Amino acid sequence: LNYNKNLSYAQVFLSLIMKIADYLIVGDGYAALFFAHRLIMENKSFYLFSENKQSASRVSAGIINPVVLKKFTTFWLAQEQIYDLQKTLSEMAKYTGQNYWVNEPIHRIFHNVKERELWQKKANDETLSGFLTTAFVSFDTILNPFGTGMVDQSARLNVSRFFHDFFKFLSENDRFIPEQFDYNALNPAQNQYKTIEYKNIVFCEGMGVVENPFFKDIPLQPNKGHHLKVKISKPIRTKVTLKKKHFLFPLEDDLYYYGGTYDRNESHHDIDETAKDQLVKGLEEFYPEPFDVVDVQFGFRPTVKDRRPILGNHHEFKNLFVFNGLGARGILNGNYFAGELFQLIEHGKPLPEEVSLERFTQTK
Repeated sequence: LNYNKNLSYAQVFLSLIMKIADYLIVGDGYAALFFAHRLIMENKSFYLFSENKQSASRVSAGIINPVVLKKFTTFWLAQEQIYDLQKTLSEMAKYTGQNYWVNEPIHRIFHNVKERELWQKKANDETLSGFLTTAFVSFDTILNPFGTGMVDQSARLNVSRFFHDFFKFLSENDRFIPEQFDYNALNPAQNQYKTIEYKNIVFCEGMGVVENPFFKDIPLQPNKGHHLKVKISKPIRTKVTLKKKHFLFPLEDDLYYYGGTYDRNESHHDIDETAKDQLVKGLEEFYPEPFDVVDVQFGFRPTVKDRRPILGNHHEFKNLFVFNGLGARGILNGNYFAGELFQLIEHGKPLPEEVSLERFTQTK
């Protein structure tokens, strides 16, 4: 063994056990996993750090929806994001063995005739014609006297299988480190974290970023969302995703998901009975049969005032990046902007200014 005599035995030992990685990913939600997928497809080496806590992503409904169902409008890059997600899920299926796209389209329950007429009018709009169908459908079991409108290209992600299978793949390929990331053990000047030498770090921590000394000041707002798992007494025979005030769709074991709420004012880590009551009353509005609430869960969505994600690098340590603020569209935003962030890091392609961290850090 040849080594520099000026090095201590500890330094020599450290050099022998050092790992080398192109990337470290800190986080375990949609941003982290979709970015990890990009690295897998590009044959980049990486380690993902996660405590496996219950994040907002893991308790999310997994709704894939290109339409704002309150006003019947669409949003920035909706069609591009749908196409990109379909491509990603097809790619994932090659190494996880499963496609997590659940083809149970959204049916919006109309409150009245005026709402149905507005839907029909909006369906003729060029930006919405590919999403709003005008063949209205009525369902047995539920109250829908004015029918429902189907959102074309909408679906759900099989959330539980998505996370379970992806982490299994990472573990089996020695890419998962199940521990809390220790900021004190990071030496950004030397590109070293404990016994790992890295080229880049991407922090995808959701509301956990408030503990991150490098990005704790990004302007995130927690949005608390509750949902119910319910057992209904009379099943809905057609497998679809129903939406009136909230979403209702079938799970395994004869259970249904119903949610979720939005609350920017509550930040405590307990179930809000007000939110639970809101959900129970919302379900009673269109499901007239008895049902039992089996479970209540909640999470904190990381949202931004301008409803755009936040991506960018640290002002001093240029190879430390943040990927956050996905909001209620975590799946579509997470997948699409993972690609944008990868292009920035690897090829220097500028981020869209709408999502760049610089929109908050530059002097106007």
